[in-house]
Amino acid sequence: MLTLIHKPQTRSVSIVWLLEEIGATYETKVVTTRTADGNGAVDPNNPHPHGKVPALVHDGEVVFESAAIALYLVDLFPDAKLGPRIGEPKRGALLSWLAYRPGVLEPAMMARYLKVQHLQGTMGWAQAEEVEALLNRHLVENRYFLGDAFSAADVMVGGAIQYMMMVKMMPETPVFNEYVGRITARPAFARAMGK
Repeated sequence: MLTLIHKPQTRSVSIVWLLEEIGATYETKVVTTRTADGNGAVDPNNPHPHGKVPALVHDGEVVFESAAIALYLVDLFPDAKLGPRIGEPKRGALLSWLAYRPGVLEPAMMARYLKVQHLQGTMGWAQAEEVEALLNRHLVENRYFLGDAFSAADVMVGGAIQYMMMVKMMPETPVFNEYVGRITARPAFARAMGK
């Protein structure tokens, strides 16, 4: 059984979307988390070591962090075809894009939003404008993050782009708008947002 440790309007929504794309049977367990200002308590029923979301429990195995959960689900449900298997072409691209969201995209946008000075060469991510330029270039050349096929990378990175544009952390561009329109028109996205 798959149980998603979840809180609405957080990063765990991407995992709900991914589970809907897969067509997996799962349950959600809504937990409380600390608020942005640090108030609130960690939910004792949350297996995430920092009391955050998402976390996934599968037959007693706990997987935490969005990128790890996405890869776990891609490998657990290969028939869903949401990413290449080990040894197949574009597997490296899938891994890179899954890591890009939490490792580069989110830190770059948060740093700009919080007005944190970017120190070239010392921070593990690029400046926000450089990230946006790369994403725009990539999506001009590719229908989806892995080329012509929709994948978990589109749920994870594309979902972040959609959210960040919605809350004005990233600027809209014609390329982003067209891409976001394409991925959010999927029935699984509508089902996930309905939950």
